[in-house]
Amino acid sequence: MTARLNNAQSYAPEAMQAMIALEESFKTSGLEQNLMDLVRLRASQINGCAFCIYMHSTELRHAGEDEMRLYMLNAWRESTLYTPRERAALGWTEALTRLSETGAPDADYDALKAEFSEAEQVKLTFLIGAINTWNRLQAGFRAPHPALRRAAA
Repeated sequence: MTARLNNAQSYAPEAMQAMIALEESFKTSGLEQNLMDLVRLRASQINGCAFCIYMHSTELRHAGEDEMRLYMLNAWRESTLYTPRERAALGWTEALTRLSETGAPDADYDALKAEFSEAEQVKLTFLIGAINTWNRLQAGFRAPHPALRRAAA
């Protein structure tokens, strides 16, 4: 894969500052860090953004996330490894990331409403919108993820 642009964000510094400010707002959103990173990783999987998949899976591993939960994320609906709150967030993530296909179904919203306050619903929706924007920047311009170096045998 060849990058289409190097440091695409540098061409729109005002937009980049706004995205960084939005990301900073999530730190005080009251949403759990682990939940936010699972949402980011799931949206990135759907969007096929290797850069973001690498980044968010690495962050989750460093934060102590169980490896099996990372492996099973693509099949979270068939797994018992996720809490009802995580399941509601992941369902909403999929509904909004695939909005043209799903139309944000009432069932996904009802699950969200059962686990999240109205303020949390809005903050989570902003988070999902933000990761989808990051995915489009990184995947669209083919930003490469860091290469792993294997230890010499």
